[in-house]
Amino acid sequence: MAIMRAAGAAEFGPADRIGIVEVPRPVPGPGEVLVRVRAAGVQPADVAVRSGWLPPGAPPAEFPVVPGNEFAGVVEGTGEEVVGFRVMRCHAEYVVAPETQVVPKPEGVEWASAGALSASGQTAHTALEQLGLRKGETLLVHGAAGGVGTMLTQLAVRRGVRVVGTASAANHDHLRGLGAVPVVYGRGELDRLKEAGPYDAVLDAAGHGSLRTSVALVADRSRIGSIADWELARELGCRWIGSDRNRARLAELLDLVASGELRVTVRAAYPLEEAAKAHADVESGHGRGKVVLIAG
Repeated sequence: MAIMRAAGAAEFGPADRIGIVEVPRPVPGPGEVLVRVRAAGVQPADVAVRSGWLPPGAPPAEFPVVPGNEFAGVVEGTGEEVVGFRVMRCHAEYVVAPETQVVPKPEGVEWASAGALSASGQTAHTALEQLGLRKGETLLVHGAAGGVGTMLTQLAVRRGVRVVGTASAANHDHLRGLGAVPVVYGRGELDRLKEAGPYDAVLDAAGHGSLRTSVALVADRSRIGSIADWELARELGCRWIGSDRNRARLAELLDLVASGELRVTVRAAYPLEEAAKAHADVESGHGRGKVVLIAG
């Protein structure tokens, strides 16, 4: 049995629980491909998995738990460079995925950017559709400097939507560079947001009660979505937005990246051996864009 290295946790807990483990290398079945992973994004969902949460549709936890839901790498046997997605186990040297969940990586797109695109990009693209955003409208994004916020801001601006985004002051120039109007979060946020509005729709990518601010700004709760606070979204009657991931959506996003119309912001790249540092970075909640693990 072939063995590979992965970033896994032998038990649930804080960031220092995750480290290099040796696990069986996956074997592709019919309609699947084996990919040698070059880069894989680290999301808040991966941090949650390490802490004990499992995503909907995931099988019961088997230790060591290996997180990761997006990847870029090289198909074994063919040498084709691809970008793809699957539920869990992408933070490893190899991953198996259905052929329907991988697309060719365009030349010129760097590995780190390719590995960080699928999850945040597809979630943002899904939100753009589900919130029904149209040219001339104004969108408020809570947590606009993060992985999903950065993607959604660009996609919305490209559609002709005015975007107002909350972020720390250190990330305001970043948001301006994406075409958004930045607003500092924290005390007095509601008044500042009222001055920057009015709004047609909201995406909460931050959590921390941001939906309570949102319902004071937009009357139609079907146009208030969250990817960060499922319980509060249900309580307030707002929309919970899950990522509708598919091959066509990912291919469209990759084309935009390749043409320079969409930028993937990678704030830090860590080798697989430093997965604990990558998790701690994501948990800090203060960085812009994505964190990536480099597997090879």
